[in-house]
Order: sequence, then structure tokens, then C-alpha cells
Amino acid sequence: MNRLASILFPLLLSGLAYAQVGTEPPPRAALPPAPKTPVNLNDSESAHKARALLDQTIQALGGQPYLTFESRSETGRYYPLYHGRTNSTGLPYNYFLKYPDKDRFEVIALKDIHVLPGSIDIGGVKSSHKVDLALIHNGNQGYEISYKGTAAQDKLDLENFLRRRAHSVEWVFRKWLTDPTVALFYDGLDVVDSKPTEGVTLLNSHNDSVTVWIDQITHYPIKISYSWRDLKDKQMDKEEEVYDNYKPEDGILTPHSITRYFNGEMSQQRFITKAKYNLDLPESMFEASVTYDPKAPIKKH
Repeated sequence: MNRLASILFPLLLSGLAYAQVGTEPPPRAALPPAPKTPVNLNDSESAHKARALLDQTIQALGGQPYLTFESRSETGRYYPLYHGRTNSTGLPYNYFLKYPDKDRFEVIALKDIHVLPGSIDIGGVKSSHKVDLALIHNGNQGYEISYKGTAAQDKLDLENFLRRRAHSVEWVFRKWLTDPTVALFYDGLDVVDSKPTEGVTLLNSHNDSVTVWIDQITHYPIKISYSWRDLKDKQMDKEEEVYDNYKPEDGILTPHSITRYFNGEMSQQRFITKAKYNLDLPESMFEASVTYDPKAPIKKH
């Protein structure tokens, strides 16, 4: 008995020492954390169906020529709308685009009043009309050219344009769809502009999304839709573009009727009479420098 006590007593004292001092026995070595397996958002039935639809649309629009065109021009008539109505008979225009971020929109003058001198002869597109107004975008900069000179584009107008460009059909198929962080979702069936369609939503890593509605028969894009929160009134705004009257131009199927909606109301229409692709557009078309400030007070003489 004394021999057993001589063995247990030191162990008991050792346990009391840990309890009194408030310490614990040395911890066991921690196990390494289990490796995290990244979640592939596009490895789902919905994503596979969405991707198949978008690939089908690319082929319907022209395949590789559509995905790789470097420039485009169009002529037509433009209608600015207010509450879905216009008093205008339409403004003749020229539009030149150099992918991905350069464009020039020209309003053609019907009268020789306050016009920019010179006729149009750019990239094989010729016109005897004079230009009354030109709007240029180069990267994230915007310029407005009139008979008064060249001014920086209004800040709000530029923000709206950059948002539209980032959600345009060209950027959806050539930028969004090639981004591995963009998730695809199949949205099902719907009727858009009296046509049976299927919807696909693309969601990027910035929680920004755009939805494309695709014609079930032709597989052409019928509408794109996206929303954003206005920083002033904190309300969500919605913008849509509806495409119709597709025709082949240089091997690429091109909509010749484009209608824009803002919060459900028509805000703009343009009807294309002719389009051309892969023109040799000079860089000078998209260059500008500010010569005056339209908001500056008028100097008194």
C-alpha cells in the first residue's frame, strides 16, 4: 500500500500544479487545414445549357468573323425619343466603331448652317453631306465637336455611354463570355418583341449582370437587359436594347433596327440602311482635344 501511494502521490501533485497555476499540458500538434476545392459555378446543367445557347448564337451571327471583326461602319436614321414619342423626322447619321473602345457618331447636316467643313471620305465610306455634330469616344474619354469647337462630353452622358458599352452585345460575346470568373445561368423561355426566346444571364465577379434573350428559331440576340443603382436617388434603373430586321453584311448578321428602352420607356431608335465591317479607319477619326468649355461664362467684350 505504501509503495502504491509513493507512485500515485507525485502524479496527484503534478495534476494539482497544472490546476493551481492555470496551465494546460502541452497541446498536440495541430492538423493542417483541409484544402478548399474551388467551386466551378459553370459546372451545372443550367450553365451548360446557357453556354450552348450562346455558342449557337455566335455561329448564327457569323462565327469567327463576328468574334474577330476589328471595325464597323453604319449609316442610317436616328430618332431621339421622349416618353416614347418624337417630333423629329429622323436625323441622318454615320457611325464608325473600332473595337474595343473607339467610336465616332456623326449627325449629318441637312442645311449648310453651322456645319463642320469638309465631306466624309473615310475607310471607303463616302458622303457629300457635311457633319453638323460629331461625338467621339476614345477609351474612357468623350468629346463633342460642333461649329463652336471641341468640348469634353458631359460627365453624366459619358458615364451612361460607358455603361452601355460595357453591356453591349459585342462586349457580352467578346469580353464577358471569355472571362473565366463570369457565371452563366439559363433563365428559361419568354416572349420578347412577339418572338419566342430563351434567356441567358451572365454574372461577373463585381456582381454586375446582363441578360441576353435569344430567338428560338433564328438564334439571333433579340434583347439585352441590365440594371444599376442610381447614386443620387438610390433607385434601380433598367436599360434594354431590342434588335430586329437582321441582314447579312460582309458575312456578319447585323440588326438593322435597334430600339433602346430606359425604365420601360423607349428612349432612342435607329434604323440602319447600310453597314460594313473591317474598314481601314484612321486613328485620326477618334482623336480630339478640348478647345472650349460650354459651361464657362461668356466673356464680355
